[in-house]
Amino acid sequence: MGAQKSIHAGKAKIDVTVDFSHKLCAALMLPSFRSSASALSLVVGSLRIKHPNLFGSRDKLDVSLDKGLCDSNILIAYRRPRAQWLGQKSFIIQHSFSPEVGVHGFPVDNFSRSGSGGVNLSRFSVGVDLNEPSSSNWSSTTSIKFERVCPINDDGHSISRDLDGFPLTSSGTPQDSMVVLKQESRFAKANHRSFTQFSMQIEQGIPVFSKWLIFNRFKFVTSKGLRLGPAFLLTRLTGGSIVGDMAPYQAFAIGGLGSVRGYGEGAVGSGRSCLVANGELRLPVNKLLEAAAFLDCGTDLGSGQHVPGNPSLRHGKPGSGVGLGYGLRFKSRLGQVQVDYAINGFQQKTLYFHISNLAS
Repeated sequence: MGAQKSIHAGKAKIDVTVDFSHKLCAALMLPSFRSSASALSLVVGSLRIKHPNLFGSRDKLDVSLDKGLCDSNILIAYRRPRAQWLGQKSFIIQHSFSPEVGVHGFPVDNFSRSGSGGVNLSRFSVGVDLNEPSSSNWSSTTSIKFERVCPINDDGHSISRDLDGFPLTSSGTPQDSMVVLKQESRFAKANHRSFTQFSMQIEQGIPVFSKWLIFNRFKFVTSKGLRLGPAFLLTRLTGGSIVGDMAPYQAFAIGGLGSVRGYGEGAVGSGRSCLVANGELRLPVNKLLEAAAFLDCGTDLGSGQHVPGNPSLRHGKPGSGVGLGYGLRFKSRLGQVQVDYAINGFQQKTLYFHISNLAS
């Protein structure tokens, strides 16, 4: 839900978007000092610039900028034309800034919300992506990038330790540097009665210099949808683990919308490993409205204590949690409205309200 305008300047296409829908749900979960801000604090401004024929050689340039009250992201992608059987290669530069709530935030209101721990992350990366040609239902992407991560406090200063004096980086300095080789494989298959999706990501930190991070991190997501008469059953299983060097911000955060509903972001726990299961049964009420019942559960598999500084234990996170509830899904010309009412393991009730655009 928002406003969008496209402007053609020669062969360049500029998309300007102002959208507050993606922040409406987050406002219900953030501390009172942020949710009590004006309505403008919920607005996210998006700028898209696309040039389909840079230098007259069919090279493509995409520039995107997203700016909110507390976070920002800028991405520049340059793509050169290649033969279809070779796949597509992209040169990417990206910088983002966002509050780190999932690991360093502290749970409040019986774990239904996560308060700020005063830690923000500034990330800069530059690298190359290679999208390999799809084969049947499979597709894959290989990338290599240099990344630098800097923890920043709320005053805008670089920091290397949190409010309790525990390290925020693996190197012990105000910044971590790493070269990461990433392989992602995806599978998708669908028909009129069911669908199956699977993705696997493997990241390997390459030891270019002695203080650069060396690690292996993997994550998988598998989803299955099945029609049961008039109803539709959705299931999803997410898991992952990391071995080797690790900074706290690399931990798997469990809890929140898209993870375990009824809990704040990361309020269940944060660990070197995680496993999250989601189930949702949808029943149509009419052509535009669906009722839903859901059950979410997640655990850090006892790995929270192995995260440097043990932020999960220090903030009193349980390490596992279950959330259940019900909701409504409504399709309109403005977008898809999702309302969820969730109860967590501490009997705390949370209302989620989310609007997403139907058109991408």
